Amino acid sequence: MSDLETLEKAANELVAIYGLASPPVPIEDILQNPRADMWKRMDITQLSGTFLSISHRYSPRMSLARMLVRHVAHSQWGKARGVLEVIEQNEDLVPVFARMLIMPRSFVKGLPADERDAETISERFQVPDDDAIARLEELGDSI
Repeated sequence: MSDLETLEKAANELVAIYGLASPPVPIEDILQNPRADMWKRMDITQLSGTFLSISHRYSPRMSLARMLVRHVAHSQWGKARGVLEVIEQNEDLVPVFARMLIMPRSFVKGLPADERDAETISERFQVPDDDAIARLEELGDSI
């Protein structure tokens, strides 16, 4: 299984564990309410403003998604699924996995074809346009 497949599979499992059915993915709630064998509960209100990117109105959600990636990777759950190994081998996959978590393939695939554009995805998933574009490119023909 490729690194991207490993991460996509883990993202899909998290969607199922949290019983998510449609966008937007509640990144803040997931961070604050870990399941068994996952990270410690965290209070995101204690985060420093310097941590959060504010270049776009949805940029803070992407910052939290990247934080979630780190928590997932270092959890027993993430280690058991190979997430930590993948992330440690290629740090550039952190934002890719963050996009997988906040824009799950099944959710993007579930959109009508005429709504699979960056602008619509940005609004539906509450992500910056550039992340919506990157996710669409990552999914390519698989949607």
